[in-house]
Amino acid sequence: MPAAAATTKGAATRDSIIDRAYQIVRRDGFEGLSIGTIAESVGMSKSGVFAHFGSREDLQLAVLDASAQRFTETVFVPALRERRGLTRLLAIMQRTLDWMANERGGCPMLSAAIEYDDRPGTIRDRVVHYQTRLRSELVRAIRMAIDTNELRADTDADQLAFDFFAIELAVHHDARLFGADGAMAHAGRSLSRLIDACRA
Repeated sequence: MPAAAATTKGAATRDSIIDRAYQIVRRDGFEGLSIGTIAESVGMSKSGVFAHFGSREDLQLAVLDASAQRFTETVFVPALRERRGLTRLLAIMQRTLDWMANERGGCPMLSAAIEYDDRPGTIRDRVVHYQTRLRSELVRAIRMAIDTNELRADTDADQLAFDFFAIELAVHHDARLFGADGAMAHAGRSLSRLIDACRA
């Protein structure tokens, strides 16, 4: 087999493993993911999985990266096509809430934050990296809405981002326990009050 074809096949196999691992994490959490579990799930030997991921932690990190990429493609890429200012900010917020409510099994990134928030190590560091980047992008969008005079000049962007994250967490929690429709209805009202309090 030509080297290019072998490389393409190897990349496809790796992507397939990550995709299946992503599904397992949404159901069982990151601690429920193991080389043995994923090997059985994709019909490979453990050594075959090890050929792509040298350790369980490497596999977990790959799933974290995949989760961040999917979130970016689903939430931020479409939102950034909107007009800068409050329109773009609301698009980010609404798409984030939709993701939290409809991501079957829950958001893997939030699951990882819950599982590893008090466990120092590489996985926690990666979660902090992605959450910091996400919060920074949200703060940036808020500041754009301030610059376009759609939010008050004295709006505390960091506080508004924190308050919105609290709504995200509530949606993630309630959607799984009480149903997505009720969670999104409450979130919509909370978001409207939050934004209205900051409007110019």
